[in-house]
Amino acid sequence: MKPSDTPILVVGIGLDGAQGLAPDLRSRVAQAKVLVGSDRHLSYFPDVVAERWPLGDFDTLAAQLRRRLTTARAGEIVVLASGDPLFFGLGRWLLQHLPAEVLTFHPHLSAVQLAFSRVKLPWQTAKLMSAHGRSLDALTQALQQGHEILAVLTDPTHTPAAIARLIEELALPSQYRLWVCENLGATDERVRSLSVHAAQRETFAPLNVVILHRQDTPPPLPALPHFGLADDLFLSFRDRPGLITKRPVRVLALAELALQDGQVVWDIGAGTGSVSIEIARLCPRSTVYALEKTAIGADLIRQNAARFATPHVHAIHGQAPAALAELPPPNRVFIGGSGGNLSAILDHCAQALQPDGRLVLALATLETVADLTQWLSPRADWRSQWQQVQITRSVPVGSLTRWQPLNPVTLVTLTRADLSPAPKADE
Repeated sequence: MKPSDTPILVVGIGLDGAQGLAPDLRSRVAQAKVLVGSDRHLSYFPDVVAERWPLGDFDTLAAQLRRRLTTARAGEIVVLASGDPLFFGLGRWLLQHLPAEVLTFHPHLSAVQLAFSRVKLPWQTAKLMSAHGRSLDALTQALQQGHEILAVLTDPTHTPAAIARLIEELALPSQYRLWVCENLGATDERVRSLSVHAAQRETFAPLNVVILHRQDTPPPLPALPHFGLADDLFLSFRDRPGLITKRPVRVLALAELALQDGQVVWDIGAGTGSVSIEIARLCPRSTVYALEKTAIGADLIRQNAARFATPHVHAIHGQAPAALAELPPPNRVFIGGSGGNLSAILDHCAQALQPDGRLVLALATLETVADLTQWLSPRADWRSQWQQVQITRSVPVGSLTRWQPLNPVTLVTLTRADLSPAPKADE
């Protein structure tokens, strides 16, 4: 059987209606005995003399189609659908309820294809998603994973404004440029690039596609706060954009370090360098050594140091404790990652730390908490202060708001205990 011989033709249509179809396809629609589609799609063919089955109850439609198939000839039934019927469209439903061999698909340009053409953005690497009749959970996950390009089909609940609000509430480690493409292919087509903040105040045509493109925009240095920089200001790992000491934890760690200008600071397991850069901005006369075991991470630290104009952050590619051997003794040490070598790192830091020095650790796993507890057990000359940091932030759910927790972090501050004997009363 040739494709044109199947009894059901599924024809994709754009907002330009019948005139957007090839002449041969318009002729096939005109010859149909049954037209199936939404009221809008059926209205594009007022002169076609055929039975008209408006989309409504899908169980009823499935039964009608099966009955008609018992006698239908080639091309007798035409189902009208938006864009590409097999892209988040009616095609999937048809294939679930009817044999594939009775269907032939004639796709139109999909709304997503048109949207990327309008914003002039190559999209072979884009992640394509639908929020139509679905929750925003999948989009939330994609944003948190830092996908570079996202295309989202919306609905009256999950509007572009709701998506913009989600992006803002998530406090992502990356910034996104947002386009809203409305009524693509129609005479009232509109394509706008909006900030996340501005998009929340706008209203949009019901038929729209949202394009999100991750940006690496240089931070506006004069306008930045003295500390507590937003996570999305830092360049991050492409495959693990969330791998950063989150702002609330970073702020607490900075406080626990009790920094003073002119000190030597080690940042071990520095990741993207967010803690090092915050220290360097607070203490411009200090020297900060940011140690990272991965070459990609060390390069990110260099890029972020240049990005924030902090030349006194020195990125070091190496594994602790071996890579610490040639560094000057520190006044302060922050340990954000240990690579399974926490005990050896602590041994080295305990020997190198200057008098009145201080170590602060951010521990993300039970195993590293156990390692630290074991290390401290025989060492009465160290005092420890423990904090369990559990941050929960608001995120939108449609028009509502719910709480979403960050991963808990154990923040530990180590200082040397004063073990000198107390003076006698008569001294």
